[in-house]
Amino acid sequence: MKGQKLLWTYYILLICWILPLLQAARRKRSMASYTKKVLKVLSVNYSNIYQFHDLLDPFLVERVPGTPGNIAVQEFIESQMADLGWNITKDRFMDITPLGQKPFTNIIATFDPRASNRLVLACHFDSKLMHGKTFVAATDSAVPCAMLINLATNLNCLLRKASANGIPQTTVQLLFLDGEEAFVQWSDRDSTYGARHLAQLWHNTPDAHDNSKTMLQTITDFVLLDLIGTSDVSFKNMFSETSQLYEKLYSIERKLQDSGFLSIATNSYYRPFFANLPAQQMGIQDDHIPFLNKGVNILHLISVPFPSVWHKQSDNKAALDFTSIDNFNRIFRVFVASYLRLDATKNACRKK
Repeated sequence: MKGQKLLWTYYILLICWILPLLQAARRKRSMASYTKKVLKVLSVNYSNIYQFHDLLDPFLVERVPGTPGNIAVQEFIESQMADLGWNITKDRFMDITPLGQKPFTNIIATFDPRASNRLVLACHFDSKLMHGKTFVAATDSAVPCAMLINLATNLNCLLRKASANGIPQTTVQLLFLDGEEAFVQWSDRDSTYGARHLAQLWHNTPDAHDNSKTMLQTITDFVLLDLIGTSDVSFKNMFSETSQLYEKLYSIERKLQDSGFLSIATNSYYRPFFANLPAQQMGIQDDHIPFLNKGVNILHLISVPFPSVWHKQSDNKAALDFTSIDNFNRIFRVFVASYLRLDATKNACRKK
């Protein structure tokens, strides 16, 4: 009897040890690896900083929810994504704020709605209300939103070629979220208006392809960009569930740097975005929280520490380092192409 108890105890301990390993293995995503030649195509050849300026400038206005600037930015986002041929939907709603009822609009741009799963890339396009001050919030988050449109623009040809070969299992979806900023003081109720509304909506909405799942359950990973654009951006590995993705970004950055495919910043040395560190939760409040609380895997790409211009009038175009921005665009473009296993070996989509 004693021997049976010991055997049973050993069996339970073994199961407790093996199960986390199996779960971790299931979470691991098979991502494409590229040759040096293809890495150069995706990073260097697809880079166009002049194009990025054209995408960024329309965001550099005051864009508090419900204001003309916010509406103008909505129209710009919709126009850009429509020109690329993406499927666009809007989540419009009213919500109570400390300053009364306000209108909000989330813009959802999906490359291929036929796909069963979605890699979600998100930013917030609103700016913080600063009474009596002009605040265009370049890093927070005009640059991240321009980065997403830039990414879509430069990968669109590869995405189309992949889609022409059949319905992809996973497509890319861009979320331009409204109302991230607090109107008065950050709290659970006065912040993340758009993210909270959309997370709840998708939690209650069956997936169009499989009504046994909700729309939230078809998100493979949710990548949120925020506070990006200055010369000192640094990202932390915050969630064990997406540690593999962070490590992939670290690996891509190293490969591009070693290959000479990243530019040296204005201070004459390369400052890396990613570090070889284990996951450690930071407790940062942002648009990912409503999705995280409903079980979505989160990769939070927010500069830590926050940039020195955060919530200051100086968070404008003059604060930006476009060498750093271009380097991040190169890394992130390779990352998304790898995640979606896009074939960049053919000449048809290559840029001069």
